[in-house]
Amino acid sequence: MTPQDVIKLVKENDVKFVDFRFTDTRGKEQHVGVPISAFDGDKFTEGHAFDGSSIAGWKGIQASDMLLMPDADTAYIDPFFDETTLVLTCDVVEPSDGKGYDRDPRSIAKRAEAYLKSSGLGDTAYFGPEPEFFIFDSVEWKVDMSGSFCKIFAEEAAWVSGEKIEGGNTGHRPTVKGGYFPVPPVDSANDIRAAMCLALEGVGIPVEVHHHEVATAGQNEIGTKFATLVKRADWTQALKYIVHNVAHQYGKTATFMPKPIVGDNGSGMHVHQSIWKDGKNLFAGNGYAGLSEFALYYIGGIIKHARALNAITNPLTNSYKRLVPGFEAPVKLAYSARNRSASIRVPYVQSDKARRIETRFPDPGANPYLAFAALMMAGLDGVQNKIHPGDPADKNLYDLPPEEDAKIPTVCSSLEQALDYLDKDREFLTRGGVFSNEMIDAYIALKMEEVQRFRMTTHPIEFDMYYSI
Repeated sequence: MTPQDVIKLVKENDVKFVDFRFTDTRGKEQHVGVPISAFDGDKFTEGHAFDGSSIAGWKGIQASDMLLMPDADTAYIDPFFDETTLVLTCDVVEPSDGKGYDRDPRSIAKRAEAYLKSSGLGDTAYFGPEPEFFIFDSVEWKVDMSGSFCKIFAEEAAWVSGEKIEGGNTGHRPTVKGGYFPVPPVDSANDIRAAMCLALEGVGIPVEVHHHEVATAGQNEIGTKFATLVKRADWTQALKYIVHNVAHQYGKTATFMPKPIVGDNGSGMHVHQSIWKDGKNLFAGNGYAGLSEFALYYIGGIIKHARALNAITNPLTNSYKRLVPGFEAPVKLAYSARNRSASIRVPYVQSDKARRIETRFPDPGANPYLAFAALMMAGLDGVQNKIHPGDPADKNLYDLPPEEDAKIPTVCSSLEQALDYLDKDREFLTRGGVFSNEMIDAYIALKMEEVQRFRMTTHPIEFDMYYSI
């Protein structure tokens, strides 16, 4: 879609407002709206000014002026606003030189795509993320000096079986780890997911599948089509927006928090990846599970840099409630065909065009622009330096003898540890100016604020364990 196509779309749909959107460092979409009287084709070349100093982890007040530069190809009509509103995803641009801001996640992702081409290794990176999420009836929490609590309300939850419910307790609900995937009425979210799918397709995102996930209390997944790195990150942001708002319309609340429920599965975001050149899938070959040597080296790069990647692919303190050894979590840094206990899986496919790898440790708390760019940069480092991942792990990694288990490396156990690894292992990210050292420093500082707050807050479980000490 061109700027001219957007202007035509505005006229054909009698658009009243244009909503400029961008993504902050933490991965949350931000927006500013302008009436159609203040919008014309010049916005695509001159941008829209805003205050960058108000965005966490970005500029100081002394250098706050920034420009939002809309991408015409991202245009869609918002399905939720009362007034007809056109949405445009934007790059954040430095007005002084017209270049993408070095801390803007989308600009980083675009630089990663440019680096792939300039490296000569490939020309296209395809990504297919699978973000899982929960839909609850409501949620409450409080954190202050007097104490803290959190409470999830979900009529679908296994723990509700003994409660009195207005209209009667039907008893049809998923057990713990029993949500994958009985028909309704056990699956209570089919109609909500269907509405989400229709909204996604309405904004141009192809849907491939939707289903209940393993956990009780409303864990779900909507599978959407793979695309190139930046486009797929754009789609992931739109998917999150649509999931949140459709749930809201139904009087429910959706969350992509990796581990909201204790004692059942957390939400991951498995990320499928492949690199292509001149229309050829470079991951297809005659090696293990139909992979090429290129693909094996790419896996080697991800395994080598996995702990630094964790700071970006698993960027929340809550992320590490999911990544706990001894449970069904992809903590072992190994690769395997069809073995879902490995952190990197090679899906079974019949066509070389579909040959890919699936990185299983990321979660949907990740900023997709940063996560996809970082994963690709790690993989390309593996190719450039011929980092072979060793033998595949075809055994069940959840049930190994202790001496074998100790030999297989694991992901990080905390956000603080991951940030420390990122600080020490960052050179692969800075090649080609994709990530700047200043951006990485600012990212670590921003995330350490979360670590510090978490570290200093008394947790209710500590009363349970220590109050009578």
